[in-house]
Amino acid sequence: MTSEPAVCHEEELRSLFLFEKLSDDQLAWLCREGRVEINQPGQVYAEGAAATCFYVLLEGTVVLSRRVGADDVEVNRTSKPGVYAGAFNAYLGDRVPQVYNHSMRVTVPSRFYVLAADDFARMMHEWFPMAVHMLEGVFFGNRNTQQAIGQRERLLALGSLSAGLTHELNNPAAASLRATAALRERVAGMRHKLGMIAAGPFQRDTLMTLVELQERAVEQVAKAAPLGPMEASDREDAVGDWLEDHGIAGGWDLAPTFVQAGLDTEWLEHVAATVDEATLEGALRWLNYTVETELLMNEIEDSTTRISSLVGAAKQYSQIDRAPFQVMDIHELLDSTLQMLAGKLGPGVTVVKDYDCGLPRIPVYPGELNQVWTNLIDNAASAMAGTGTLTVRTALDHERVLVEFGDTGPGVPDDIRGRIFEPFFTTKPVGEGTGLGLDISWRIVVNKHHGDLQVESVPGDTRFRVHLPLSDPESDGQQESS
Repeated sequence: MTSEPAVCHEEELRSLFLFEKLSDDQLAWLCREGRVEINQPGQVYAEGAAATCFYVLLEGTVVLSRRVGADDVEVNRTSKPGVYAGAFNAYLGDRVPQVYNHSMRVTVPSRFYVLAADDFARMMHEWFPMAVHMLEGVFFGNRNTQQAIGQRERLLALGSLSAGLTHELNNPAAASLRATAALRERVAGMRHKLGMIAAGPFQRDTLMTLVELQERAVEQVAKAAPLGPMEASDREDAVGDWLEDHGIAGGWDLAPTFVQAGLDTEWLEHVAATVDEATLEGALRWLNYTVETELLMNEIEDSTTRISSLVGAAKQYSQIDRAPFQVMDIHELLDSTLQMLAGKLGPGVTVVKDYDCGLPRIPVYPGELNQVWTNLIDNAASAMAGTGTLTVRTALDHERVLVEFGDTGPGVPDDIRGRIFEPFFTTKPVGEGTGLGLDISWRIVVNKHHGDLQVESVPGDTRFRVHLPLSDPESDGQQESS
């Protein structure tokens, strides 16, 4: 958009709140070094472009906007003379990226006082050296504080995840150790029983039949369906009665193993028909060792599979060996985070997954999105205090991917809802939160992915909604804003 030159008047500058305390010489310098421009309706400058000028509105209407995904979101609209925009960080020099942090357009013909960025920086350093030092301290101090506390927030999340992962790994590891110890005993007993069978009065055909029964018992273990408590108890009673009727000592100890393997009285009758009464007990105990050994190996396999699954989830969560930018299935990231945080949620929280499995893979920074999921799930868990329902929903919403986290906690009060994304604002007790979790999440979603993060809340139904674009983030959105 073209601009037209106009005359700079010192008295007009003096009437602005921004310049009202300047001396005559300083006002004369501004008119001499700067200029007045008239801009017709349209864009004055674009977000991400090199910040070359400092603008002060003299007359007209300006609209400031930020790019969010494919949309320009209006952040301010004003007609107040003296408001400024543009290269107002020029005095910080090359310590920060000198680009426009938003786009500016005018809706009516508007006049601006315009000063080149280099001249604005020189003016600030020469006229207000103490103020510049203080402003630099505030700017970089706040940024360093946010970085330090942000790192602390990440460490707290990592500690929580480590504790949860350790707890989750401990259960299958302990189960595997117990099963291994029991298996060693059963294998020793099986060797002993095999020796007794070999030395006993079994005919060759009978031994072959027992071996065949052993193989069928192993196959049945793999096919055995899990039973409910009542059904299992009834079957154990029936098997125990059968063993007792056939004079098997301690038959009630053998019954649970046979029932767990899906073996019933009909199978026992088949065994009894294969051997004589004198060798029945030895044969059944040998087969029981076989079945129990197979069940223990299944338990070890299940435990080690669980450990492998948890390690895989941890790798997926941390994005080890992955480039920082990937085209991903968003559900893989959500599932790995939920698995990592299972211990944090606890048994009182029900997790409901309402996934749109037809969603396309989208370009994201997976490690950082996992941090967003962690923060939002952790907040939901804290809000529900160990009891409630966490609903994770995905959908396609107006050409963007929607990821929604809903909880049944007490909700976010109206009077603080507008502040929850502010740095250092927290409702958690001292020591439990830094107030940067949602701020970091907002920066990752909005600044880095050009998405959107919003909250809707009423008591019993709080929803954090993340929108992510389907296409690649623009290059100017790949760095977090300072």
